[in-house]
Formats: sequence, C-alpha cells, structure tokens
Amino acid sequence: MPRSPSNPQLVLRPQDLVVLLRLALDPGHPPSYAALGAELAITASEIHAAVERVVAAKLASKRHDGRPSVVLAALSAFVQHGARYCFPATQGGFSRGVPTGYAALPLSERILPGNDPPPVWPCKKGTSRGIAFYPLYPSVPDAVERNPALGELLALFDSLRGGNAREQALAMALLEERLQP
Repeated sequence: MPRSPSNPQLVLRPQDLVVLLRLALDPGHPPSYAALGAELAITASEIHAAVERVVAAKLASKRHDGRPSVVLAALSAFVQHGARYCFPATQGGFSRGVPTGYAALPLSERILPGNDPPPVWPCKKGTSRGIAFYPLYPSVPDAVERNPALGELLALFDSLRGGNAREQALAMALLEERLQP
C-alpha cells in the first residue's frame, strides 16, 4: 500500500497570537527575538518559529531589515472573526491568579463585577481568587507582569473568547482602538 504524503498545512499556535499582540505594541521598532523571548518567557527559537508562521498566514510581513511588521488590519480581522474560534476559552475550577477578561483593565473600569467569581489566569503569584481561565500560553501571567499593555490586549482577547455578548462587543471596540496604525 503506498504511503500518503505528509500534510504540510500550516497551523497557527496559541503563542503565535501572544507574539503578534506583543509586536503590535511597537509597530515601528520591533524588539529582537532574544528580547521578545526574555519578555514573553518563550525561547528565541520559538519566537522565530511563531514569526515565520504569522508571516506565512499573512498576519505579519518582513521589513527590508528582516524584522517582523504586524499587518494590523489582518490582525484585527483575525481576532474578531477567527482567533476566538481557533483558541477557544478553557476554564477550570476555583484558583488563585491574575485577573483577566472583564476583571482586568481596561474592561474592569467599564463593567461592574457580578456575584460570580471573576476569571483569572492561574498563577501562584496571583493576588486574586476566581475561576481559572487558562491563558493562551503558560508564561502569559509572568509576561504581563513585565508588560502591562500586553496584559490589557490579552485580557481583551479573553473577553472575546469567553465573555458574554456585551463584554465581547466592548472588548472588540477597545481592541480595535489599540490596534490602529
């Protein structure tokens, strides 16, 4: 029986979106792969692989100097229409952690908390207690401690993938504001 050819289909990984959102914060001056790796607690080689995947997916391009440049319109469309389906929310039980979704900035300034425990990224250093809402990548709670602006983008994305319709609409509007050129 003949062997079937392997499937060379590109598959984006959750850390690719973390890298993309981080790069979107500095559109003119992207940090080196080593600096990104240190900030995100992802190896430089995995940062490189993530960049190659998002370039192949046309969510970013390479500049003349070889550094990545996020295609903000494509990223915004992907986050709104695809990413929340590619990376659905995964929740767990009661946990200590870092607030996310509506419980984190910037939504926490606009949405009053209800009686339910808030969503949190499980983390031993976390100061809040709530329902575990697993981040896109395990190192996210540490990375957002080093970069609060990235934390806001990731918390907004968590509202898109796990919030109610009102939270999703508000989160998308705030993400679009932040992803403007």
